[in-house]
Amino acid sequence: MSKKIALVTGASKGIGFEVAKQLGEQGITVLVSARTKADADSAAGQLKELGIDALGVELEVTNGEHIAALAKWIGEEYGKLDILVNNAGIWAEPSKVEGAFETTFEVNTFAPYHITEALLPLLLESDAGRIVNQSSALGSIQFLLSNELAQRLATPAYAASKAALNMLTVYWAKKYEGTNLKINTVHPGLVKTRMGGEKAELSPEEGARTAVQYATLPADGPTGGFFYMDNELPW
Repeated sequence: MSKKIALVTGASKGIGFEVAKQLGEQGITVLVSARTKADADSAAGQLKELGIDALGVELEVTNGEHIAALAKWIGEEYGKLDILVNNAGIWAEPSKVEGAFETTFEVNTFAPYHITEALLPLLLESDAGRIVNQSSALGSIQFLLSNELAQRLATPAYAASKAALNMLTVYWAKKYEGTNLKINTVHPGLVKTRMGGEKAELSPEEGARTAVQYATLPADGPTGGFFYMDNELPW
């Protein structure tokens, strides 16, 4: 099958929806995942109205049965996966929400790990497999040490979960070095979403561009890096 297949997690709204849209505009078949099939189908329907080849898939990212079932279905339906964008994430303040630290790690770190591990065999079947982990500059230790705004915005759970996700990116990049698979972490910028707030500087469309750029890297593109647009960020 020559047409590229992409899976975007948390794609029913916000940055994830825009990532799916921009990938679809490049002629890529997009699997639009959401917690419920209804939400996934609704988002995919909006993309189909724009002429995009989109299909809604149910994926509650912390649900192991969902992950296994989706990996099995993609294998049977397509035999490969070309692009995985681990976009789903949450921001919860441990001082205000009981269990927020654990829940944040479950969604922001554990879920991308289990999803990626389940889909790696299919990504390795691709001639140009690409994994993009949607992280944040708040997950950069060096950035937090030197940037006052980041120090004010960061919360322990969110920052630590994204730093851990960054480490997974490096782990996979080194493990699959020399293959056709490229794995990178990206920072979307401060985006006007429910998480970023109305005072954020970027639209969801703008916030999606870095993930799309690294999901469609050419063969000579980087792997094992942390990027915002064309800029490499410190770990």
